Parts: sequence; structure tokens; C-alpha cells
Amino acid sequence: MIPHTPIIAILGIGTYLSLALLATGLIWLFVGSLKGKEVDRRVIFVFVLFAVAAPLIFPTTFKDHASDIVKKVFDKIDNLPKGSTVLISFDFDPSMAPEVQPMANVFTRHLFAKNHKVIFMSLWATGQALTNSTLDDVVRREFPDKKEGVDFANLGYKAGNQGVLNVIVTDFKKMFPNDSRNIPLDSMPLFTGINSCRDLDLILSVGGGFPGPKEWVLFVGDPANVPIGAGVAAVTAPIYYPYYPKQMLGLLGGIKGAAEYESEMQRVYPQFASMPTPALIMMGPQTLAHVVVMAFIIIGNVAFFVARRKKREGA
Repeated sequence: MIPHTPIIAILGIGTYLSLALLATGLIWLFVGSLKGKEVDRRVIFVFVLFAVAAPLIFPTTFKDHASDIVKKVFDKIDNLPKGSTVLISFDFDPSMAPEVQPMANVFTRHLFAKNHKVIFMSLWATGQALTNSTLDDVVRREFPDKKEGVDFANLGYKAGNQGVLNVIVTDFKKMFPNDSRNIPLDSMPLFTGINSCRDLDLILSVGGGFPGPKEWVLFVGDPANVPIGAGVAAVTAPIYYPYYPKQMLGLLGGIKGAAEYESEMQRVYPQFASMPTPALIMMGPQTLAHVVVMAFIIIGNVAFFVARRKKREGA
């Protein structure tokens, strides 16, 4: 602990210096705009670059609070009876992973912290490798006592899109006779009493493309009356909001949604105070960049009205 203290102190000082420098620069530009000075566009580019780079060089995070639509998913997992069975479907590819992989990881961490049983699967071919990433980074690293086949199962990828859902909604083992290790589901204690999606307590779809949360709602959630929660990329989130709250109990939209969930995990479970929080870290540059852009909008408007007033006075 002691050897790392100077590093933490340096990072803290770097954060404050960066914020102070950024604020000073914006104030200087604001004062200049009041005097009628124009701002070169290259200055704007430099400020945005600095706003994005500084929080990455000196990790800067901002406190976040879970919105209702995010907290509904958190509360559902938190309030499930111990030993409930939950399915997570990894329906995304590497291009979407920076946004949604943190959601899959924090879902998994929360489920195992509550001692639930978890079934992993994917409707996307690329989802198999991303599932393995979560298993390595979260399950095997943080919960080494959890046993495959007893506490969790990885069914892997199955082609067929919604055709897969039409089958597993009534019969799991017809579509997945074996798991990704080619071990029969019938031999796993986890699947005792789990014959179809109707026997699940919750389904979480992570992704945002096709097939994804919409197909889970249409072909499994509604017909089988199973609660559906989802985590999706920000660009697709508006498509799913109409499903909330009747057909979808909650939704995490983009990095912001993932950051809210991570923040809630740390607030409710102090033992996870030092857990990896990639979404909260990514929100640092995004938040600061937005602040800078808003500042330049204000500066631009001030410069416009000052210039117009001077023009009128000159006339």
C-alpha cells in the first residue's frame, strides 16, 4: 500500500492541475470573447484534445447515480431469491464491446455476489470469445470457488437467430444438448429443474443489434412471461425505450448506463470499492469533453453578441 501512495498522489495532483489549466484557459478565452477577440478553430481542437487526453493520462472519474431505468435492473438482481437462475446472452461483436462489455462484466459480478446461478450463451458468433473474456476477467479471477456446471454454464454460440429462441423457450436441451465443452446438460446439477426459458428467473440480453434484446422480448420474454433486462450501445438505446417498463424491466444505455450500474455496485457493496470500473473511467473524458464543448458554445454566443453590438455602435 505504501509504495503506491506517491503514485496516487501524483495522479491526484495531475488531475487537479489539468482541471485548473483547462478552467483557466476557458476563462481566458471567455474574457477575450468579451473584448471581441475571435477564437481560432485550432484552439478549439487543442482544448477538446486536452479534455479527452487529460482524464486518460491522469485517471479522472466523476460520481454517478443510477437512474430509475438502470436501477430497476440492479434491484431485480439484488432482490431475487438466493440461488435463482439467470441467463446472460452476449449478442454483440468486438466493435460494440467497449460500450457493452462493461455491462456484461458488472452483471456477472453482481449475480455471483448474490450467489445466483448463471447461464451464458450467445446468438452472435463473435459473442463466444467475448463470453470467455468475461469468464476469465470476472468469474475465474474474482470468484474462483464457482464451479462450471454447478454455479454457471457456458452454452456457447448457436446459429439461427430468433429460431434458436423459438426452441429454447420450450426446450433448452433440444437446441443445446451440450455446453461449450461438449459436456451434456443432463449431467450438470445447474440444469436440474431447468428445462426451458420458462424456468428462468431473469434474462439479460447484452448487445443492441440483431438478434438482440428486441428478439428476446418478442420470442421469449412475452410468450414465456420471463423478465427481460438489457444493456445496449448508446446509438441503439432509443429503439428499446418503448419496451420499458412493461416488456423490459430495465435498460442500460451506452457507457453512461454501465457507469451508473458500476457506481451503484460500489455504493451498495463496499467490498467492490476497488473493482474494475471501465465505464466510470471512460465517462471521465466524455464528461470533460462535453463540458468543454458547452463552454465553447457559450463563448461563441458571447463573441457573436459582442461583435454585433460593436457593429451597431460603429454604424
